[in-house]
Amino acid sequence: MKKKHLAMILSNLKGFKEPKPELEQYKTPGNVAAELLWLAHSMGDIEGKIIADLGAGTGVLSIGASLMGAKKVYAVEKDKKALEIAKENAETLNIKNIEFLEVSVKEFDARVDTVIMNPPFGSQNPKADRPFLLKAFEISDVVYSIHLAKEEVRKFIEAFTRDNSFKITNRLTTTFEIPAQFFFHKKRLEQILVDIYRFERNKHG
Repeated sequence: MKKKHLAMILSNLKGFKEPKPELEQYKTPGNVAAELLWLAHSMGDIEGKIIADLGAGTGVLSIGASLMGAKKVYAVEKDKKALEIAKENAETLNIKNIEFLEVSVKEFDARVDTVIMNPPFGSQNPKADRPFLLKAFEISDVVYSIHLAKEEVRKFIEAFTRDNSFKITNRLTTTFEIPAQFFFHKKRLEQILVDIYRFERNKHG
């Protein structure tokens, strides 16, 4: 499958019916998800692997990982309505190897080969991404995550990664489109820059 084709499939999946601003629920755009998954696949971190998608939302990354040959995917999401849409999206594509778990990220404790996630950016609740990063670093040696491409965020990510005995091996910057869906949105379509990171446990301490 080509990256463009993957992006198209993921773009066509259903998004949130009633997105919650406090959870920063935005559907991961198909092109961004495809970029992350393509990098993960090229690094040998998807095919035949057990994956966890933390804060899976409507299942874009989970479904993408399955399409790219993951052995099993845990879609971890505490919002029941979002999880129902994720299940519907998976059924539409006849995907069977995703286990949908209605639990908070903190409660999930299975060891996995790779974590993929698009955590909250922390725009509504500062530091909302930290529990996601901590859990990801706890359960896997390889983590892919999406964060705002801002200098202060980059500095925080670099320090946080180092403090948790991980290192950044890759960072890609891309455009993330957010359609107007909350009362505080001024534009019909907001374009922001995000960084896609690959983190790896630092085996040498």
